[in-house]
Amino acid sequence: MARKPVTSRTGRFFKLAGMTASVAGQYAGQKARRMFRTVEDESAQSESYTRMADQIADTLGELKGAVMKVGQIASQTQDFLPKEFSDALEKLQKEAPPMPFDIILEQVEQELGKPVGELYEYLQETPYASASIGQVHRARLHDGTDVIVKVQYPGVDESCDSDLKQLRLALKLGGLLKMPKETVDQLFGEIRLRLKEELDYENEARNLKLFQEFHKDQPWVIIPEVVDSHSTRRVLTLGLVEGDHVSKVTPERYSQETLNLIGHRIFTLMADQLFRFQCIHGDPHAGNFAYRPDGTIVMYDFGCVKKLKPHIVEAYRKALISALDEDYSALDRHLIDLGARVDDQPAVDEAYYAMWRDILIIPFMDDVPYDYAEADIHKHVAAKTSTVFKYLNYFKPPVESIFVDRMIAGHYWMLKRLGVQAAFRSELEKYLRS
Repeated sequence: MARKPVTSRTGRFFKLAGMTASVAGQYAGQKARRMFRTVEDESAQSESYTRMADQIADTLGELKGAVMKVGQIASQTQDFLPKEFSDALEKLQKEAPPMPFDIILEQVEQELGKPVGELYEYLQETPYASASIGQVHRARLHDGTDVIVKVQYPGVDESCDSDLKQLRLALKLGGLLKMPKETVDQLFGEIRLRLKEELDYENEARNLKLFQEFHKDQPWVIIPEVVDSHSTRRVLTLGLVEGDHVSKVTPERYSQETLNLIGHRIFTLMADQLFRFQCIHGDPHAGNFAYRPDGTIVMYDFGCVKKLKPHIVEAYRKALISALDEDYSALDRHLIDLGARVDDQPAVDEAYYAMWRDILIIPFMDDVPYDYAEADIHKHVAAKTSTVFKYLNYFKPPVESIFVDRMIAGHYWMLKRLGVQAAFRSELEKYLRS
């Protein structure tokens, strides 16, 4: 029997407080045992981390909302969390279990002020998709228009601030925040801003219209239309635009030539948003994109959009140029401008930069097509993460550009899953040096 979801602020607080107390107790016990630990006991530490991580992931998944979204982001920030936590939090990237339909109906009627039967010809009970702060249902308007209705879970917006405070406390007491307080403040501040925007569906409606304007000259990009009459701060009705999820992109329907075309279009989307529009779609996971055999790309979910400061885009551009040119002293300066490097520390060893540059530049070495299906850059990165600790005091999470990094990582995984074969060096150079 499914547990009744926790939707009240008090209920959420006590659920998170219980998780925090348990994690803190386990961490304290682990510290005490570490005093007497031998090498053979390292597996015990890993098991303890796994237990703590699973408990955090299960609680965040059950509560949904802000804490689940932070868990998703944290799972991608692997430099700052033990591997056991990254692995456990990756569960939150998968689709969340759905909210009971009666709660969804109540939320729709409360927001739109009419019985569901007056609003829609039908509203399908089985969710079309479910995620961290809301879920989506298919529906049809009385004029025959097929739509999807995005409904926010009750209570997640009112609980956002207290959820974040409690989660931060849990990570701190679990010994997981190995960053200066100032950096943690900035990181959680940035996440809070994006979450507040994402919890406002009227803001998402504006973002959808903004990106339609951005991409109006690119007919191969489809972004759903907003049905303003059926949309509020917590309910968003959009025209139904369908395509194939990446798991349905098969060789029978998509030739390698089509996949490569889609790959080039994905790169153009990403580079245009970063360098031309200076405004990016900040949640590029597989569920937010769909494809068609004619090479069309469908983009969904514009709740997480990051408007970039011009000097951040310029610092990013210069950092990429200096890395390509192997000018590591310039790279060091641009990373300081980007907010990724602590400016009162001495220059970083050029060999350290060269190591990372040689890994990350592989797809851009020349204009020979790179086979993303065989890409293992993520494995090389994982193999070198231990070197991060040597320079831990030299770097900090680049708060202003953290969603740029998230966008690039998300697109890497899309290109890999699609099996794109493409050379992007000359295209990249146009954006960097023109």
